[in-house]
Amino acid sequence: MILGPAARDARDLFAATIGGEPAGLWSAPGRVNLIGEHTDYNDGFVLPFAIDRRTYAAATRSAERRIRVASTLEAETVEVRLDELDLVFPDRREAVPEWARYPLGVASALLPERDADLPGVDVAIASDVPVGSGLSSSAAIECAVAAALDELWELDLDRIALARAGRLAENEAVGAPTGIMDQLAAMLGRADAAVFLDCRSLESEVIDLGFREQGLGTLVIDTGVTHSHATGGYRERREACEHGAAVMGVTALRDLSVDDLARAAELLDDASFRRVRHVVTENRRVLDTVEALRAHGPGTIGDLLLASHASMRDDFEISIPELDTAVETAVAAGAIGARMTGGGFGGAAIAVVPSESTKDVTDAVTEAFAASGFSAPRCFSVTPSDGARRDA
Repeated sequence: MILGPAARDARDLFAATIGGEPAGLWSAPGRVNLIGEHTDYNDGFVLPFAIDRRTYAAATRSAERRIRVASTLEAETVEVRLDELDLVFPDRREAVPEWARYPLGVASALLPERDADLPGVDVAIASDVPVGSGLSSSAAIECAVAAALDELWELDLDRIALARAGRLAENEAVGAPTGIMDQLAAMLGRADAAVFLDCRSLESEVIDLGFREQGLGTLVIDTGVTHSHATGGYRERREACEHGAAVMGVTALRDLSVDDLARAAELLDDASFRRVRHVVTENRRVLDTVEALRAHGPGTIGDLLLASHASMRDDFEISIPELDTAVETAVAAGAIGARMTGGGFGGAAIAVVPSESTKDVTDAVTEAFAASGFSAPRCFSVTPSDGARRDA
């Protein structure tokens, strides 16, 4: 396997901060969510795919009983003793820099999986997944570290258990109330395929995308507007969904159908109703997208992607002008469909584009951003790829 710059950066950082050669190199991908936004923590359906941008963890066992982590994104090295991890998360998490809570939170989540004394671990992390762009750089870190610790600690856990550890790190160590979609996509991804996930049962099915056969690619349009899931907007949306489910008398919004929306409109205030309507209709769009891919191929999903974006813009209110411009311009320039992807309030949009139109769409979006006075976007293509793995 030919290792790219981020993999080499992880090994170089390991040599510079820890010394010597790591025992191994593990990686996990970022993800694009094709459709199904804010449905995961409502026990709903999602259709993400892993991308060919990855986070790498160079790691080895240590004689000292502590976890030590370094990252190319930060100058400092952070370490916590193994016997203090459960004290740090979640009660004293503010004592740990936010970037280090992701890998250390995973270690804390995995620690109870084995009763015997565990060795310490040194980890050096590097990534080419853009941070804050809606491509789940956080889950890529969590899953790369989880894969490394699973082997170094000889836990022998399945991929769903490792994904759960990543989600626990995000929820408890970082304080972001996210669902499990990102971690499952990073663990279960397959080349030229999406992962159809039922976030209640955690059942998954690989769905062939057929992009390669039909000459389609996925263009990411990174607005450069960063976001953070640990801040208020995301949490407020989740609380609104929980409120809506409670008023409607169901365990989660997954239990509602489009036919229930008329009653929801009568019982809920306007904002809560629109949050509920987005989740209920988005679940339906995920199911319709899977059906369309199976029956007719990827050329038929464009309208569903556009409807998803409109719902996030108008009902869930998590889009921003840069994302709206990216979606509208991409479709006008030849994309078969586009939508914002990720938690919202910034980040990236994706466009499904005929390969021969990629440059035209990129140029059109860049020009539209300049005309609107926005900072220049970063546009790049991604390919549906494999999930977490050991690389060396």
